[in-house]
Amino acid sequence: MRIAIYPGTFDPMTNGHLDIVERAARLFDRLIVLVADNPGKHPIFSAAERVEMIREAVTQELGRGHIQVDSYQGLTVDYARRVGAQAMIRGLRAVTDFEWEFQLALINQKLAVDIETVCLMTAQEHSFLSASMVRELAQYGGALDDLVPPHIAVALRQVYNVKRDA
Repeated sequence: MRIAIYPGTFDPMTNGHLDIVERAARLFDRLIVLVADNPGKHPIFSAAERVEMIREAVTQELGRGHIQVDSYQGLTVDYARRVGAQAMIRGLRAVTDFEWEFQLALINQKLAVDIETVCLMTAQEHSFLSASMVRELAQYGGALDDLVPPHIAVALRQVYNVKRDA
């Protein structure tokens, strides 16, 4: 069985993340979307909330039974070993992402030579999209259509006490 993990903060999960999930799920028998539980990043949603939002998004948007969602603290390679993953999925939006992802892949390769990093380029329509951009738009009441699943847009509006999309 080919197992991959797709680690990230996902605060919040965007349609760009969902695109990567859908494409990675076609390549592996089991895909685990892995929410980083790192309070030092000061996420707007707790790890448990992000896990639930992603589960709902995966069920609504993709409906695939071989995708799981979990959270973790610590080194991603340790989690990958624990679940028997052969690969870690990373998404690339633009050239600016490459340097960081390359460094991350190299350190992970040093820590776990048996676990490959697989980078997937985002679909063109999501290449501009980031979770931080979505948070800022939500904070000021910007339109979230086509950026995040509807239930995540609702949660963002609640966090920022915004009544409607602008």
